[in-house]
Amino acid sequence: MLDLEIFSKFKNLEELDLSNNLVSINNNVTYTLPYLKQLNLSSSNINEFPIFLRAATNLEYLDLSSNSIYGQAPRWLGNTGRDSLHFLDLSHNLLQGPFPTLNFLGLRYIFISNNKLTGEIPSLICHASSLEVLDLSHNNLSGPITKCLVHCNVLTMLDLRMNSLHGTIPATFSMENNFRTINLNENQLEGLLPWSLANCINLEVLDLGNNKINGVFPYWLGSLQNLRVLVIRSNRFQGHIGNPKTKFPFPNLQIIHISNNQFNGPLPRKYFKYFEAKMSVDESEVALHYVGELYYQDSMSVVMKGQRFELERILIAFTIINFSNNRFIGEMPKIIGMLKSLKALNFSHNNLIGYIPSSFRNLTNLEWLDLSFNKLNGEIPNQLADLLWLEVLNLSHNQLIGHIPIGKQFNTFNNDSYIENLGLCGFPLSRTCNNHESKQPPPSTLQEEDNLEPENGFGWQAIMEFLQPCGKLRSRWNPTPMAKKKESSPRTPSMCQNWDRDEASLSTCHLHHPYLLSSSSIFK
Repeated sequence: MLDLEIFSKFKNLEELDLSNNLVSINNNVTYTLPYLKQLNLSSSNINEFPIFLRAATNLEYLDLSSNSIYGQAPRWLGNTGRDSLHFLDLSHNLLQGPFPTLNFLGLRYIFISNNKLTGEIPSLICHASSLEVLDLSHNNLSGPITKCLVHCNVLTMLDLRMNSLHGTIPATFSMENNFRTINLNENQLEGLLPWSLANCINLEVLDLGNNKINGVFPYWLGSLQNLRVLVIRSNRFQGHIGNPKTKFPFPNLQIIHISNNQFNGPLPRKYFKYFEAKMSVDESEVALHYVGELYYQDSMSVVMKGQRFELERILIAFTIINFSNNRFIGEMPKIIGMLKSLKALNFSHNNLIGYIPSSFRNLTNLEWLDLSFNKLNGEIPNQLADLLWLEVLNLSHNQLIGHIPIGKQFNTFNNDSYIENLGLCGFPLSRTCNNHESKQPPPSTLQEEDNLEPENGFGWQAIMEFLQPCGKLRSRWNPTPMAKKKESSPRTPSMCQNWDRDEASLSTCHLHHPYLLSSSSIFK
């Protein structure tokens, strides 16, 4: 155990980083560190605010995250750093009560997520004219979204997910805004989606899942050239998606999750035609976003039927589409077979008919396919057995017939993948096949999709999420002085590698890249 008091002798100390250690604090002993500018005590097992911070008037950077600090933040915290404090991280503690009293004038980065704060977001936050990042996610905050937040032209990342905010989304996003990430997932927001969101020309991530927002599919967001993530799952959207209103809609979309709404009509074939995934992975495009002296690391949680995905980086060729739990009808567009970087596809719980397109054989990176609870017929294409990365398959509750493909990944799937398809036979089912049950289905009758070649090389720059309730988005910012410690922190695992199966219904995707998303259920 390291006693913080031993540093009281170093009166000229300017930087102190004791993160990821066991630190003890004795607030009964009075001392000051008047020249201290940077203090990092993250993950150091402390349970109270060091009282010497009361006189730390020159402090610029304060990180007390991932500790066990409980109760209300002291009122003197507003004097810490006075006008010099620009970075504050109190996330992952046990703070309770109203929003802390802070001096907002110089603050650029505020992280107070994963606490137990209650009450409304104070209007004084409007005084933070330099605020670039605000993460208040995973608290118990209530009331409406403070309207001034959408007028803050410097703000790039707003994360208010997992609270109890209510009312409508402010409808006054100006042309001058600089938003790159807006995450309002899991609140109680209602009303229509404001058209002024189309003014957010730098927006990369928009997560509005798990609210009560209504209206039609937000086609007007298709003009956002930088949008990579669109999550509107578990709301009250309805109607036909229809045809695109712009020439090249959503040109950089990487994640689309619209499950658990009331969309109907045919699947939006023309959108898929434009959403042709990249044919190769450009590793040079996989990077962290740097803003001045800081970078942020966005993360997203995805729930995929009992499996957890840890994603620390959104690869450009990582594509997920989740249109599940709606009322779509008709056949599946064959053009989907051109989304070669597709990792997960979920069309379950709709009213789709027809055959499984043989073009799906081109989805060589596919790891998850859920077409359950539809009215699909015909045989399972034998070519799907060549999808060597396919780990999860659910074709249950359809009207499929014939022999189940044999070999490779298909030898790993159990009965649950095929139940309630009375015409299927072969392994792993107990029903054996007769000779006449081996014919492949005729081609689809869809007229306009015979040509699967890309038009004019237009590509989707893929990464659409296969989420069903997908959800949590977690963003972290790290300044250069403390970056090395942060990078090795357990809170920031390295890449998208681990597929934990610990949790029965929650899958978490941490994405390090222009964003990513937050937790919920992605695959239902």
